[in-house]
Amino acid sequence: MNQKFINAIKCVPQAVPPIWFMRQAGRYHSHYQKLRKKYTFEELCKIPELSAEVACGPIDDFDYDVAILFSDILFPLEILGLGLSYSPGPTFSNYLTPLSSVEKIPNDLIEENLGFQAKAIKLTIDSLPNDKSLVGFVGGPWTILSYGLNLKNKIQVDIFNEEPFIQKLLYDVMMPLLKKNIEMQLKAGAEIIYIFDTNSSQLDEKYFMNKYLKDMRDQLFLPFKNKIAYFSKNQAIYQTPNLDMKKIGLSGLVFSNGIGFDDFLKEKKNGFVQGNFSPLSLLKPHDEYVKDFDVFLVNMKEISVEERAGWICSLSHGVLPKTPEENVRHFVQEIRSHFSSSE
Repeated sequence: MNQKFINAIKCVPQAVPPIWFMRQAGRYHSHYQKLRKKYTFEELCKIPELSAEVACGPIDDFDYDVAILFSDILFPLEILGLGLSYSPGPTFSNYLTPLSSVEKIPNDLIEENLGFQAKAIKLTIDSLPNDKSLVGFVGGPWTILSYGLNLKNKIQVDIFNEEPFIQKLLYDVMMPLLKKNIEMQLKAGAEIIYIFDTNSSQLDEKYFMNKYLKDMRDQLFLPFKNKIAYFSKNQAIYQTPNLDMKKIGLSGLVFSNGIGFDDFLKEKKNGFVQGNFSPLSLLKPHDEYVKDFDVFLVNMKEISVEERAGWICSLSHGVLPKTPEENVRHFVQEIRSHFSSSE
């Protein structure tokens, strides 16, 4: 396990933050590209030995503090009978409709269909250096369903006024399915689980806070108290006054906005905060990227060690394709160098 990551989860003040990026194992990375010449995306996800190899690649090349299970958020939709393939993005041969089953999925069926993730986690842990951590992840329940319902491109979705079967799918089927998925990943050895809920931005803020988030609290956060981190593009959660993550069962939040990170980090929320360099800046030619990095570095160094307790140094979203590896390597090395020498 990585001590800096453990300290951040516990909000212990430390000079040098842990570093890891969403999508750190992916298309920008030459190690991944070489594997993709031999194997399909599905094979890299579903063959545990390959999944572990992909997950460990960026640890070996860039020395991130944390590895993450290499998989995809949409595989639970296969259990619901959707024909899923990647070319390279996800495509479906059919979608969920009012005629789709809204019955809870048996746990043994979930274990049978997602067991490859548990095996991959165990193999990844075995392959990692002892000073690295491993986290798992699932998709946010609404984000997954937005794909399965072919609603992923809508700006806003009014669940109350859509077909009633959607709410049943969301709360009676998808959330219990993800609860079992989280349980499987934690049992396999993942230290914490991230819930990536990008498309929750489609939900009305009041509905998101008063219904959706409360059900996630009861079904997904509290049953695994202090083992869940959450990423959302619905800004309502980040704008909640006096937010106390522990009360809703969260270990931390990934900050998804490009503005306001410094103030959000400094407020005491009883949980860790992950972010917040721009993926677009990381994508730039090296000289231009360095200018943005230097501004980021100055801003973060102005925050005291105590104020940035619980900080996981990362991006506001995932690494973009074609991001120069030179920039990633520079980021990791320079963050460690500057913060270790300044305290």
